[in-house]
Amino acid sequence: MAGKLRNVYICSECGFESAKWYGKCPTCGAWNSMSEEVRQTSSQQKATVSPRGPYSRPVPIREIDTNEEARYHTGLSELDRVLGGGIVKGSLILIGGDPGIGKSTILLQICGFLGKTLRILYVSGEESGRQIKLRAARLGVDSENLYIMTETDVQAVVEQIRADKPDLVMIDSIQTMNFTDLSSSPGSVTQVRECTNAIMRAIKALEIPAFIVGHVNKDGAIAGPKVLEHIVDAVLYFEGDRQMSYRILRAVKNRYGSTNEIGVFDMGEFGLRQVENPSQMMLSGRPVHVSGTCVTCVMEGTRPILAEIQGLATTSGYGNPRRMSTGFDYNRMSLILAVLEKRAGYYFSNLDAYINVVGGLRLDEPAADLSVAMALISSLKDAPLRENAVVFGEIGLAGELRAVSHAEARVYEAARMGFERCVLPFHCLKQISQSSIPIELVGVKTVREAFEALCE
Repeated sequence: MAGKLRNVYICSECGFESAKWYGKCPTCGAWNSMSEEVRQTSSQQKATVSPRGPYSRPVPIREIDTNEEARYHTGLSELDRVLGGGIVKGSLILIGGDPGIGKSTILLQICGFLGKTLRILYVSGEESGRQIKLRAARLGVDSENLYIMTETDVQAVVEQIRADKPDLVMIDSIQTMNFTDLSSSPGSVTQVRECTNAIMRAIKALEIPAFIVGHVNKDGAIAGPKVLEHIVDAVLYFEGDRQMSYRILRAVKNRYGSTNEIGVFDMGEFGLRQVENPSQMMLSGRPVHVSGTCVTCVMEGTRPILAEIQGLATTSGYGNPRRMSTGFDYNRMSLILAVLEKRAGYYFSNLDAYINVVGGLRLDEPAADLSVAMALISSLKDAPLRENAVVFGEIGLAGELRAVSHAEARVYEAARMGFERCVLPFHCLKQISQSSIPIELVGVKTVREAFEALCE
């Protein structure tokens, strides 16, 4: 006999369950994260659990063989870089991003390369087999080892994985999968968590790597419970504007590699094309003899990338001047403006100030501080900076310039791209062997010295 229906409220951030709604989760403190679900209550209701295989036995760590190659190369060196060298066997990888940004496209391109030697199971809950075939034909993917399964029942998918034992599994997407023993709708907190756990147990037992596509909410985070990101081994985010062709793939979690690496792709008619030289891409179309533009060098993992920062200071038409930042931290921008007024004598209190990082790149490290300040001062004075100069350095609250890491790698990247002068903190000169640097180095200690060095 079926049990009665009852409503429960589950926190999408931590999974806390309650019989009543809370505006603020009592466990994790998140606001407006409680979502309602309908469940059956019956003391006799039991979930139908698929039969488990034999339990794994403890093995001494010295007896575990690591000589065998444990990674698959995807055919995209940018993706391999983000993953830490390739796909680890038995790993569960979550890919998130805005709709239409290229999540399904990159999965099919991986299938096109690895399908030459590996058997791949592609499970789709959003598209029919015919739709996938049309997209694969456009991307030039035609492999005999690629098998398409259009199914949303996660138990059927797990049974297929255990029966066929493919070399690689693709799930597109996890929000469409459902566990039939649960009464909640697909995409709910419980469904996403239980479906991911079922897939994770199946692939870990067979050492099969799997990619999972996850939808994102309006805030840009993976839709579903926060515990979803704790279950998987790697979380990759596609960044970029759908109206622009460039895409940036970034790892926010990676158990098998660094989370500081990024991959740069160009979305075209025939899929994603990797960009081997991101610095050249970021500087394309740079204006000449225009004030308010400055080039800096930032480190994304082990890769130095040149980026153009544009600043604009203009008379405010409001009582309170506006501050706007795109690609750079807003609070960091406010701090720089305060230092420029208090320590350097450049006044922006009655001016609107805007900062934009060209190319859709987000600059998170303090080494971009000096270039932001130079762009703003250049716009304030309406004085163009030297076109062949690169600037980097951290600005302290006392107005001093602090040393940054990887100074030599940044300088070499600037020289490789044809720049002739590099303005950097004076203390960074100790890190660089100046005899072998084919570029003029100018060490500065204050913001004013840096601006004077760029206006010569």
